[in-house]
Amino acid sequence: MQVTETNTEGLKREFKVVVPAADLDARLNDRLVALKDRVQIRGFRPGKVPVTHLKKVYGRAVMAETIDEVVRETNAKIVTDRGLKLAMDPKITMPESESEIEGIISGKSDLAYTVAVEVVPPITLADFKQIALTRLTAEVTDAEVDEAVGKIADQARPFGPKPEGGTVATGDRVNVKFTGTMDGAPFEGGSGDDINVHVGSHTFIPGFEDQLIGMAAGETRTVKVTFPKNYLAPNLAGKDAVFEVTAKSIETPGTVTIDDAFAKSLGMESLDKLKAAVRERLSREHAAASRQKLKRQLLDELDKLHKFAPPPTLVEQEFNNVWGTINSDLQSQNKTFADEGTTEEKAREEYRGIADRRVRLGLVLAEIGDKNNIKVTDDEITRAIVEQARQYPGREQEVWDHYRKSPSAVATLRAPIFEEKVVDFVVELAKVTDKQVAREELFRDDDAPA
Repeated sequence: MQVTETNTEGLKREFKVVVPAADLDARLNDRLVALKDRVQIRGFRPGKVPVTHLKKVYGRAVMAETIDEVVRETNAKIVTDRGLKLAMDPKITMPESESEIEGIISGKSDLAYTVAVEVVPPITLADFKQIALTRLTAEVTDAEVDEAVGKIADQARPFGPKPEGGTVATGDRVNVKFTGTMDGAPFEGGSGDDINVHVGSHTFIPGFEDQLIGMAAGETRTVKVTFPKNYLAPNLAGKDAVFEVTAKSIETPGTVTIDDAFAKSLGMESLDKLKAAVRERLSREHAAASRQKLKRQLLDELDKLHKFAPPPTLVEQEFNNVWGTINSDLQSQNKTFADEGTTEEKAREEYRGIADRRVRLGLVLAEIGDKNNIKVTDDEITRAIVEQARQYPGREQEVWDHYRKSPSAVATLRAPIFEEKVVDFVVELAKVTDKQVAREELFRDDDAPA
């Protein structure tokens, strides 16, 4: 076998491989000898079929298997001998003409093909001890706990019949029947009956709830609205509609006393226990927000410290994934790039930069994990699958079977676990200063890409 490097351009390598016909034939004979004891052919005793006869019967099929095996072994050897770290699977170009293929399969011609690969560039890792990070923290205040408990009480607030003669006010719940038309014609999804509308909740089309204010039970009113431009149904987005709405009944919110009795109605022992549970939940939310901001800082620092040209094919794949998502989102919201205050050209440039960053950081994190023997254990994968299964009550076995049969699905669980472990490793080495801030700052959305 002869391997010749024919092209080196940036991170791309190309090799020409020639496997002599004699080598293929020797491998073919070895496979046929191993096959002798496993086949039964009329007229021959088991294990006594001549190799020459097996070659006539199975030669073409076994030669195809032999070629496949040789190509896999050769590709692995190319990578190992040259110490290459591949960015993606090799691209194999085999002979295409029928005469060439026939000559190889029949054992009369050498096998000659090309292997094109794209490699990961050498990555020199920074000194992580020189990275300085600020971990933002925020105390869970009593006021925040009280506010959260108040929201729980609002959601649990009972509704009772509106006193006779009363009309719809903000906060009321109205049971309505409606029929909608667009340009005088009914449209799909435009009618409903026994629909509860919580006036002031802003869950219906903008303007719909406000126009119910002042209605009496039994009254019918014409409501005119315009569907939002980003409405989920593209055929309705941005269009005007008219609804004939009848208020069938009106309910007004009752009062809730936040006390031990209220806490017990929620399954808690006392109000203090409810507040403790709420404080714990808020503490977890604070910790998650703090962690996310710290991680974002770290990724920004790693981005600054590791500037190199990533494999272009990986960047192109990542860009295509991101760009497809962006276009899909715009279409679903019935928006254009102009609506977002930009142009397609500028957006392409921005998202290509994001794709470049993502690929580089992915390679850097992988290099850190490799250099420091950071692994995702089977127990960690099992726990992740359990968490996934819990999200589908009654379908747990289906979820288990899905991950058991799909290595790619398991990989989607492994990747974020690995990333978090690498982040933890680097944070331990970095200089981290804690800084207490207000809750608003902790949860403030940053524009920097994560």
